Amino acid sequence: MSAHPTSAPALPASLDVPSDPNDLVSGVWPTDAERDAAGELVLGGVTASDLVRNYGTPLYVLDESEVRSHALRAREAFASAAARHGVGARVYYAGKAFLSTEVVRWVTDAGLAVDVASGGELAVALAAGADPARVGVHGNNKSVAELESAVAAGVGSIVVDSFQEIDRLAAVAAAAGVEQPVLLRVNSGVHAETHDFLATAHEDQKFGFTLADAIVAAGRVREAAGLRLIGLHCHIGSQIFGTAGFAESAARIVALYADLLADPDAAGDLRVLNLGGGFGIAYTRADSPTAIEVLADGIVDAVAAECAARGIRMPNVAFEPGRVIVGQAGVTLYTVGTTKPVALDAERERLYVSVDGGMSDNARPALYGAHYSARLASRVSDAAPQLVRVVGKHCESGDIVVDAEYLPADVAPGDILAVPATGAYCFSLASNYNYLPRPAVVAVRDGRSRVIVRGETIDDLLARDAGILPTERTA
Repeated sequence: MSAHPTSAPALPASLDVPSDPNDLVSGVWPTDAERDAAGELVLGGVTASDLVRNYGTPLYVLDESEVRSHALRAREAFASAAARHGVGARVYYAGKAFLSTEVVRWVTDAGLAVDVASGGELAVALAAGADPARVGVHGNNKSVAELESAVAAGVGSIVVDSFQEIDRLAAVAAAAGVEQPVLLRVNSGVHAETHDFLATAHEDQKFGFTLADAIVAAGRVREAAGLRLIGLHCHIGSQIFGTAGFAESAARIVALYADLLADPDAAGDLRVLNLGGGFGIAYTRADSPTAIEVLADGIVDAVAAECAARGIRMPNVAFEPGRVIVGQAGVTLYTVGTTKPVALDAERERLYVSVDGGMSDNARPALYGAHYSARLASRVSDAAPQLVRVVGKHCESGDIVVDAEYLPADVAPGDILAVPATGAYCFSLASNYNYLPRPAVVAVRDGRSRVIVRGETIDDLLARDAGILPTERTA
């Protein structure tokens, strides 16, 4: 076990004592989340107790209508912003946020393309029936086998990340007898998170080419018989509010784009500027994310202005939202196991609320210090608000699900607890730490629920242990 005793930390400045610790904050929960007449949480028309009765806890719940709505809204926002400047826009769903065949079908139904970052993600997208021509492939260390699979499938673009990968992909494409469209991933020197961004001239990260190296890389691609350079790609961060960082990055990338257009023999192929994703969502009532329409207008207008200033034609634009598509649609349900009061000081007490999951189903608080909120799902209560910390069952002091929240003071073992905004990067980062089986993912819509990713069992975990004899597996 890991234990790291520390003094009680200060509470987040944004954490206020709520007037009602049962409320469902708009923008954090799925749009149609509500409480029924008995006070129980209802998701997609299905009560929390029904979900737990049928599927157990921990449980990932994904509101299908919410995902479809966000996907359509994103596509329309960027298409409208681009059309005002006479260019096209393609929106890729960033599969790393959450990927399953059903989710691929939902987002492609809404007109989105799909962005994948591994051979496994590519296999899921193709198994769901995604059009390979509308699939983009990422990754800083794609294996030869992954490149071969992508080229053989006929993916629409591969984002190349290094000089070695250019040579590797050129060989794969030549062996297949095809010309593979590629984009160069470029580091603009802009790094953004939430509402702040930092612009530097120095890069020290594993992804992409520096602005200076990108010119050389473009020449290398253009010389390769099996490759065709169609554009540039840049991603500046995650959970970003506002457009300032994107605008600064656009200025630098458009300058590079203009330099590449100066080669008249190759300029005709350049037609895409992909500015990535990283658009933020609300995890707590303190978050104020920027509306997707505002983001689309601001970023596309910035690209248009930079192109106009340089007297060059504006390229088509592309974006890769993930979190903003599925984040708000997800809610994780847990069952409370124990509660334990701990004095913070002479005046304050925190109630530790332990649930039957933890960092194995939501690694983000441990990895990034991410903040979430929580509510009782099985009932409402008139009890006074109590400061709580929701923790998991793992043998780690850092196994925290919700660092600081107010719940009714009578929260007790057996209560169902719901943590919203878990649709992105929770299932994707899930593990079997302490040999906990990964939870199922259940989709809800119009009063119905169904499993879209089966949960694991202890038997599933034991089946992978080569030291167990076949007769012992069924004993």
